[in-house]
Amino acid sequence: MAMAEFVLITGRTAKQGAALSRGKDSSEYRQATGFVQMSREDRECLGVEEGRRVRLRTVFGEAELELREGDVPPGMLFVPLGPAANTLIAADTQGTGMPDSKGLVVEVELI
Repeated sequence: MAMAEFVLITGRTAKQGAALSRGKDSSEYRQATGFVQMSREDRECLGVEEGRRVRLRTVFGEAELELREGDVPPGMLFVPLGPAANTLIAADTQGTGMPDSKGLVVEVELI
């Protein structure tokens, strides 16, 4: 199983917001938050096809997500905020009310 290291950013998306109105337990919300975006260059370098499941691992936890090609710079990954992202980011907000959710080192494992 190949592994590579990237920088993780998380954030909100329009589809996630629309799906939230259906509820966090809805299939629409799970589909809107259950993926990771990677640049075409990185995807081709790893030899992985879109739609394949990958395991992401940070010092805070891990998640298995569907890989999608996205408009992100090489070396960076994007995961929409939601249940999967929450397992990858810190729980401690350091008094700010918002946990560290950008710039985290993340390993990608092809599964």
